[in-house]
Amino acid sequence: MTESSHFEQTIADAIEFSGIGLHSGAPVKMRLLPAPGGCGILFRRTDLDNFEIPATGRNVAKVSYATSLMRQGVLISTTEHLLSALIGCGIDNVVVELDNLELPILDGSALPYVEAFRQAGLKTQRRRREYLRILKPLEVREGDKFIGVYPGDGYSVSYKIDFPTPIGRQGFSVDLATRDYAAQIAPARTFGFKEDEQMLRNMGLIRGVSESSAIILNRKAVLNGPLRFEDEFVRHKVLDLIGDLALAGHHILGHVVAERAGHAMHTALVSRLLKDRSAWELVTLGQAKSRLRERLTEKLPARNAALVTA
Repeated sequence: MTESSHFEQTIADAIEFSGIGLHSGAPVKMRLLPAPGGCGILFRRTDLDNFEIPATGRNVAKVSYATSLMRQGVLISTTEHLLSALIGCGIDNVVVELDNLELPILDGSALPYVEAFRQAGLKTQRRRREYLRILKPLEVREGDKFIGVYPGDGYSVSYKIDFPTPIGRQGFSVDLATRDYAAQIAPARTFGFKEDEQMLRNMGLIRGVSESSAIILNRKAVLNGPLRFEDEFVRHKVLDLIGDLALAGHHILGHVVAERAGHAMHTALVSRLLKDRSAWELVTLGQAKSRLRERLTEKLPARNAALVTA
């Protein structure tokens, strides 16, 4: 991890976006503002007297095709792509102002956010970043669907999916400590099957979808190619997972494994984590490295321990 990993970061200047919501189809303007250390990610509905909703697990609303937050009956929907980009780019503190209930879908990926962060720049803050370090395995299972988090020294994600053709089975792993997020994860777009369109619209969903904001398939082929990656579908699932796990409130030190999971299971894992205080601890990166050295020293013969602590 880089030196900036030791300290919290925010954006150096305000950033503006506009578009329509993927599910609501409603127009929305959104502005990201720098925030002080310790603020976290805070959403603010400017159309509702600046009502604020922190991006934490306790505010997760019922999720299915998107991850939404709710507090006192006020909703903010489809937060996962922005949250994913913030975590992927190492941004801890930001105020997100929007004038409607759903974030703009943009091109269906996190790439527009990453590019905007690069243009605005990031500001390293004085507050040391605390990581949620996983101490023991936690798993959520539902039939053949599965997600688990395990102790680890960095933040890595492994995901497997199994969809009808032409997607099929795909798997992908990424280590966020290597700074691969912007190139390997952020460009991956959301996707859906043409055959499911009417059913989803009848449910009040995907009213804002278009060929410029999602990969659209039938059972034979991608209808609006080309793909950005051959395995773009599973990469987007990784993107969603990183965004959903941001609701734990901290960057994670651990290894996450998921198979055929989705937003509901991602956020169920967050809920399990936050409820089981014995499963994690908050540490600075320096503390985490110190405890890693201690564990390695305990496992080595006494004559080799000096090599670890040197």
